[in-house]
Amino acid sequence: MSNHRNLRSLGIVVMMFSLFAVAGCHRDSGSAAAESVLTDAKLVDQNGKTMALTSLKGKPMVVDFIYTSCPGPCLMETAKLENVALRLGSDIGSKVTIVSISVDPEHDGPKQLLDYSRQQGADQKGWYFLTGGPAEVDQALAGFKLSRQVEPDGSIGHMVDMMLIGPDGRLIREYNGEVVKAKDIVDDVKKTLNKGGAA
Repeated sequence: MSNHRNLRSLGIVVMMFSLFAVAGCHRDSGSAAAESVLTDAKLVDQNGKTMALTSLKGKPMVVDFIYTSCPGPCLMETAKLENVALRLGSDIGSKVTIVSISVDPEHDGPKQLLDYSRQQGADQKGWYFLTGGPAEVDQALAGFKLSRQVEPDGSIGHMVDMMLIGPDGRLIREYNGEVVKAKDIVDDVKKTLNKGGAA
């Protein structure tokens, strides 16, 4: 009888944890996001320029995580952000930044990222494709509370996280990149611009 009760309790705990995990795919900022998620890890953009994410503070930033040999999800996310850029028009670069961070720095150098961005129609001012040494990329991801998954065969685990970061470097909203609509991201960016930081 007690075993049955314990299993039931365990089931409830697992179910509650699952609900929290799902909710975390699109969470609003709160006390947990009180500090900047941007680290000073030295990354390199698609044009070979070294920069830290902290240097991009001052504008709202939409961030996703890709790699150039990704067979599907990354292309879909890049296309979605291209739609975001199209909808924001001249605000990209002047008022808003888009950042795509490679989670496969072992294979993605500036040249690979530049080729990828051009192939996807995403090589434009205000959109940074970033890589670096594995340690630097891991440090950057740690700021977002994320970590890379590299399988024993060298394959890379997909990350479908997209995030809206405020001008102060704090997390405003997190999205599931597979399901979020470009219009919803744009609406949140515009609210952030209008309110000076909080969507």
